[in-house]
Amino acid sequence: MVFATLALSASLALAEPVAPVYDLAQKEKPAMLDTMRDLVNIESGSQDLEGLAKIASLIRDRLTQLGGKAELLDAPEIYRMGDTPEKIGQIVHAVFKGNGKRKIMLIAHMDTVYLRGMLKDQQFRVDGDKAYGLGIADDKQGIATILHTIAILQKIGFKDYDTLTVLINGDEEISSPGGRSLHTKLGAEQDAVFSYEGGGAQGQLRLSTSGIAAAYLTVDGKSSHAGAAPEKGVNALYELSHQLLQLDSLSQPERGLKLNWTVAQAGSNRNVIPASASAQADARALKMSDFEQLQTQLQERIKKQLIPDAKVHLKFEMRRPPLETNAASRTIAGYGKKIYQELDLPLTVVDVASGGGTDAAFAALKSKGAVIEGMGLTGYGAHSNDAEYVVLTSIVPRLYLSARLIMDVAQGKVQ
Repeated sequence: MVFATLALSASLALAEPVAPVYDLAQKEKPAMLDTMRDLVNIESGSQDLEGLAKIASLIRDRLTQLGGKAELLDAPEIYRMGDTPEKIGQIVHAVFKGNGKRKIMLIAHMDTVYLRGMLKDQQFRVDGDKAYGLGIADDKQGIATILHTIAILQKIGFKDYDTLTVLINGDEEISSPGGRSLHTKLGAEQDAVFSYEGGGAQGQLRLSTSGIAAAYLTVDGKSSHAGAAPEKGVNALYELSHQLLQLDSLSQPERGLKLNWTVAQAGSNRNVIPASASAQADARALKMSDFEQLQTQLQERIKKQLIPDAKVHLKFEMRRPPLETNAASRTIAGYGKKIYQELDLPLTVVDVASGGGTDAAFAALKSKGAVIEGMGLTGYGAHSNDAEYVVLTSIVPRLYLSARLIMDVAQGKVQ
């Protein structure tokens, strides 16, 4: 009976909400609010291994109760960056086996930027149409949206996918050193990946994000008395200054490639020629090829030295690749706008990158399928000490959108 109603409703040219899905989305709202409360009440900073273990177990158990084959995985490999901790929290991985042909993956992250003990200053609370809490917008709402989307599918009895995979990591806020390789591996196998970072203050879907990289420049020189024998030293500060000036012209903002030197250090005493100097740069790009070109240019330019005896080294660190939009992503996002029209709501789709990157970019790195970011709730105040919230009126529309996109992609209705 449910499937008959579903088929009939879907045939109405996307004019009205599909009643069984919409009704269940409404019924799931109170339970989803409880789920967000339970997740917020577990502190799970990126380096809080105890908290991450606790929240990972909760999520695994919930996915198991929903019928998935759920497990906790150690990071298959760790990409070591300057701020990568020695140990990384485990990853929640679950697979729901269906009887269809298409593979779909849902991703979110359970770690936050907050330190243990900050929960007392940002406890879960509901005030009007907003729910506040530590990490609720980034990204505990995303986990809750995934769990309750799957609950809707289970209650309908929908299994027209080949596999529905869930991947939730605990190191996104530190650039996913442990989760990135698994996102890329599994992402390449999917027909569609939906990432449940929040939709921002406007509830937007995003098809592209900037890539993030870092450059570390070090200069080794030789110390000497700055007053009595400066000529016997090798001034690392002079060489660093020369390098920064000649590297400053590599930005191409008109195409989204940006290189900005932001941190520098040199010397130890006023009267000593500095024997060492270093600088760090933030780099952004819209295409992986731009990062590759930038790295090559950096290595080539540092060969031109002001002081031949100085030793110059440059390390280029890929923190996040850009998420590059493709035709498949545009098609699914356009279909999502039609689904929102059933609810008489607008849905903005952004395909021009701005700001930082997310795990969606790792999932898209080797994928030919669609990758959609921003599937989570409308919210604001991510990373703030006391003002992070989600908008409660976005719960039902987002659950409806999430379930419908999974169903219609699985059934090959999105063309």
